Amino acid sequence: MTSSPDLELLGAEPGPDALADADALVVGVRPGEDGADPVLAGATSPLGDLAADLPGLVALLGGTGKAEEVTRVPTRGGLGTPLVVAVGLGTEPAAPAGEAPDVAEQVRRAAGAAARALHGKAARVVTTLSSLDLAAAVEGTLLGDYAFTEYKKEPETAPTELRRLGLVADGDRAAADRAATVARWVAAARDLVNTPPNDLYPDAFAQRARALAEGAGVAVEVLDEHQLAEGGYGGVLGVGGGSSRPPRLVRLTYTPANPVKKVALVGKGITFDTGGISIKPAANMDHMTSDMSGAAGVVAATCLAAELGLDVEVVATVPMAENMPSGTAYRPGDVLAMYGGTTVEVLNTDAEGRLVLGDAIARACEDAPDYLLETSTLTGAQLVALGSRTPGVMGADEFRDRVAARAVAAGDGGWAMPLPEELRADLDSRVADLANVTNHRFGGMLVGGIFLREFVADDVPWVHLDIAGPAFNTGGPHGYTPKGGTGVPVRTIAAVLDDIARHG
Repeated sequence: MTSSPDLELLGAEPGPDALADADALVVGVRPGEDGADPVLAGATSPLGDLAADLPGLVALLGGTGKAEEVTRVPTRGGLGTPLVVAVGLGTEPAAPAGEAPDVAEQVRRAAGAAARALHGKAARVVTTLSSLDLAAAVEGTLLGDYAFTEYKKEPETAPTELRRLGLVADGDRAAADRAATVARWVAAARDLVNTPPNDLYPDAFAQRARALAEGAGVAVEVLDEHQLAEGGYGGVLGVGGGSSRPPRLVRLTYTPANPVKKVALVGKGITFDTGGISIKPAANMDHMTSDMSGAAGVVAATCLAAELGLDVEVVATVPMAENMPSGTAYRPGDVLAMYGGTTVEVLNTDAEGRLVLGDAIARACEDAPDYLLETSTLTGAQLVALGSRTPGVMGADEFRDRVAARAVAAGDGGWAMPLPEELRADLDSRVADLANVTNHRFGGMLVGGIFLREFVADDVPWVHLDIAGPAFNTGGPHGYTPKGGTGVPVRTIAAVLDDIARHG
């Protein structure tokens, strides 16, 4: 895992001397009223006399203060740093009467945009965005500075690495450190997602999960294909049967001294998805390197919970398989006996995620958890319904709404969706307990959730988080989000676990 830069709390109103060895100063700006020059947001003390002139300079250079807009202003020796980076926050959000507006996500995105603009060019950066929201500024900066370069040739001149982050803020140092820890584990999930599938096949993924977990003090158990067969994991074995690289199931357990509740986590770990016999079109199949994003998020979030010392027991069940077509692959028309005895008729081998998850959910419920949260890149229908940045949140109503609220506050986004009872009949099978798909395309995201519900114990509040689009950014970078793996839903899971630890 990458290390975080040193974090320096500079106080609420440091003077220009705080910039003596800084490569850049990041300041926030908002749009002015009726086309006027943008206005500074947050602390201005490090700017000294430049504070009065900066809005006009930003406007002269084309800056307006709109969200994530970056304007570079050379100081020409007027400050201790050679460069001021003015980054747009957008219009201040509305707030209920008497309450301060919640600017956390604006600050995260602005900090990320500034960090991307400075990536590889600055060793020490000072930011005044931290005066608006300390944790958000740290998190956004570190996530925006992320880059996956493991498979790139070393440049002749190595880019400058961000080593020190100066934070214009008073307050609790613990908030900054906690945000840095969260960002580091989000980056760990991104690294897993971005690792190509020839190097991250099921056993390799399991071993990397083991190394991360043991480093965080989390207990690990890995079941190989023989143990999976003995245990009756028909879904995992069926999906993984077409690959020369057999499946695995990883169990991670974090047990604090005095847990408030026990939470089961389940994440889909399809290390590559060709669709199997029901093969996908060639166009964009390379994006299926991300089909293990749910598993990556669960592994990282479990380790994060341990590092933060959250007072909640976490037991993660993570199935890992590669869905390939071959002479040993499962076929449309096959019937799989799932863990726990439910039988499933396979009508489409490209609906494989729900098969490995059915096994994992049934196993996870045997641990008698107080809550179960499962996450997966499950359906293309999520993208159709909610777009590329908003996960679909389904499950038990009260817990579903709680998770959706935490997801939005954490910055991952999320929207509560129903599980209409009339869709269940469309999963009836001619020969088995249920089929893995319906005979139509309507409500595909919801049908996926309804299928998974069949494997959840009746007394367990549960949530299914469909992250098919949000987990992997196929467009341009934005805010603190790079191309490729995004790290969704690590922050959501961590926020839910923290909420349960605090409130039960």
